[in-house]
Order: sequence, then structure tokens, then C-alpha cells
Amino acid sequence: MDSEEGEEEEEDIMIQAAAAAAMAAAYAVIDYAKVNFVKIPYHDSALTGFAWVLELLTGHPKHIRKELGVHKHVFRSLITALWDAGYTSSKFVTLEEQLAIFLYTCVTGISLGHVCERFQRAMETTSK
Repeated sequence: MDSEEGEEEEEDIMIQAAAAAAMAAAYAVIDYAKVNFVKIPYHDSALTGFAWVLELLTGHPKHIRKELGVHKHVFRSLITALWDAGYTSSKFVTLEEQLAIFLYTCVTGISLGHVCERFQRAMETTSK
């Protein structure tokens, strides 16, 4: 009888282990599905890139200097020079935001992913 009880106990442990493995696999599938199939907005900051640029242009003068490396009047002069050279806003990104993306990238030296996060833009948009 002892060997029968031992075998039943061993079988119960194996069933519990198999159930735990099945549950772990199910949780892994659910986590994978959440990330890849459930659409959760990634760029969801309250402050869009353009709104941030406007905040820099209308805020404290030292703020734009710190973030973009230029004073307000220099930023505005650069925008005017770009307009005069024939550059324009794209369909979704203003010329001001394009310049701010460039300057911010130069000043901070951070990765493109971080720049995308700051401006709430996709990598395809920010890297152009």
C-alpha cells in the first residue's frame, strides 16, 4: 500500500506541475497578445510636440535656450530663413516643430527614440 500511495502522490505532483506549466504558458500568451494585438496608444502625452514648441516660444526666455540651444529671436530668425529658402511645413509637422526636433536632437544628443517620445511622433516622422 505504501508504494501505491507514493505513486498516487507522485502522480498528483506531476498533475500539479503540468497545470502550473499550462497556466504559465497561458499567461505568457495573454501578455504577448496584450502587447502585440491590443492597440494601446504609445504617444499619449498631454503635450504634443507642437504644443511644447509653443510653450517654449511663449514661456520664459531661458527655457527655449536650455532646451533648443538658441534664444527666441534666433529661433524665429532661423524659421524666417528656412521659409525664405523655400522650406515649408509638412502635412502633419509644422516647420517650427521640424526645426525644434533638429535643434533638440543636436543639443541633447539623445537617441531618436527619446526624441520621438519628447515630440510625440513616430520614428519615421522624426528621422526625416
